[in-house]
Parts: sequence; C-alpha cells; structure tokens
Amino acid sequence: MSKLSPALKALIAAPHAKPGPAPASKGIERVYRQIALEAAAYKLGQPTWVTLCTAATVTRNSPDALSQLYSFASSLDPSSPSSSSHSSPSSNPTPASSQSHPSAHALRTAELIREVSLKAICFNGVPRTINMLNAFHSSLPPFITSLLRKTPSRTISPANTALIASAGKRLWDSVYLGFAEKLYNKLGEAHPDLPVHILFNEYGALLADWADADTTEKGAGTGTGEGGGGEREGRVGRVLTSVAAVACLRAQTGVGPQVTSHVFGLRKAWDDGSWRGDGEGEEGVRFLASDEGGLWVLGATDRICGSLDGEGEIRAKL
Repeated sequence: MSKLSPALKALIAAPHAKPGPAPASKGIERVYRQIALEAAAYKLGQPTWVTLCTAATVTRNSPDALSQLYSFASSLDPSSPSSSSHSSPSSNPTPASSQSHPSAHALRTAELIREVSLKAICFNGVPRTINMLNAFHSSLPPFITSLLRKTPSRTISPANTALIASAGKRLWDSVYLGFAEKLYNKLGEAHPDLPVHILFNEYGALLADWADADTTEKGAGTGTGEGGGGEREGRVGRVLTSVAAVACLRAQTGVGPQVTSHVFGLRKAWDDGSWRGDGEGEEGVRFLASDEGGLWVLGATDRICGSLDGEGEIRAKL
C-alpha cells in the first residue's frame, strides 16, 4: 500500500492529463518586449506590464516563460526614458547599467513577480502557484535569492484579525463599488460560508495590503508586517491587483462574468480614488480605466496565451 502501481503512476503522468508545466514558446520574449513598449507609450510604469505578464504567464503554468520575463524585465534600466512612462512605441528598452543599481532593480523585479504570483492563488488556486513559485525561485541567480525577503508578512494572529477583516471589506467595497452588498448576499445564497471565506481569506488576508498598513501604523522597523515600518519590496497595490485579476481570469478562460467584474473593478479604482499613492501615475491609471485600456489589458493577455499555446500572436481588434 506504500507504493503506487506502475499502472496508477502511468495514468497520473498520462499526456492527456497535462501533468507538467507548459514550455516557453520561442517567441514569448518578443511578446513581452512588445507589451513593454506599448505600456511605455501609454504612460504606464514597468510594474504594471510586469504584473500583467506575470499574471498571464503564471495562469498558463509556464515556469520557463516566467524566468524569461524576469530576465528581460530585470535587465532594463528603470531610470531610462524607454523604461519609464515617456518612451515611444518605436523605442527599444534600455539595458540596465551599473550606474542604475541593477541589483536593486533586479531584486524589486523578482519580489514583484513573487507577489503577483502569490496573489494569483485567489484566481488560479494554490497548486499552480506553489509549482510556479518554486520553479521561479530555483531559476533566480543566487545573489538575488540571498536578498529576497525571508520573513512572512501575512501571519494571522488574534491581534490582527480585525485589521485583516477591515482591509478585506475595504477592498471588496472598492472593487464592487455600488454592488458590494448585493454581490455578498448573492454569494451567501449559493453557500453561506462562500462570501465569508472570500472576504477574509482572499480579499483580506491575501489581496489587500493590510500588512503594509499595519507596519505603517506601528512605526519604524523591518517592514515585515510584525512591527516594522515601510512597504515591502514588490508591493502589489489596488490598481496592480485589479490588473493581475483581469489577466489571470482572462488567461484561465471559462470565467467571463468574473473577467467583466474585474474590468469594472479596475475602473472603480479610478472612480473612488483608491489608485492614489499606488505607484502608477494619474495618466496611466486613467488609461487603464478606459475602454482602450481594457482592450489593451485583455489583448496583451491574449497575445501571451496565444504564444504559450503555440498559436502565434493573437492581435486584439482595437
């Protein structure tokens, strides 16, 4: 009973079950590069397009592609015009130089990819994120892994449950502005514990940035969520969380109603002002909240999925 039979092991690993990760396509870096150039033309910062690409890639379960995304994004010079929100569509991203502190930029990029991958649990489930994060960590240079945050920032205790519940409710009310209570009640009809779980464990404990709020209130320190001050590297705030949600759900397929909800949720970040202080500029957020911005987020996600599926680039009809 302690060993699996050859027949059972063979069935677990059967090709039709797709038991392993998806390979990186030959053209995936070119797709990432084009999305980066478009983002710059739309006055979007690097964290936004990295978040979008990470969410889609994690959902499509391609560790090799995620490693390529990191290599490309971490090699860019964050201080150059072509890596900021002021480049033209025809410009080429500029490699990082020693004067731009590439190690610090590479660390921020790695932490951002880790954080987006973690939040993807809410949309893709735990197993895929476990496999993707393990593979991503193994692919990083040792000097980067040595600098990654080691202390948990989301440890739940009796002292912070009220804070988590409040943060979850605040994010829920923002994403579903005008419909939050109605949706909560509808979910409760499906199962009374469904909205309870979603608000506390998904929106509160994982999607909301309560750990950063907690550290700010408690004063100076390590920024770990246990008495330290300041934000964690790779923080994924209100706007980027909605970008990740849309990209994950679009890449997942079969959940059109949820894609629609989170496209609206991205717009609500503009409507209620929760985008302020979130790292993305006003012009970029205004674009993301527009019809054109929604088309771009969905189209960019489709192109990543099309490349990873071996279908070539799928170009959104704008």
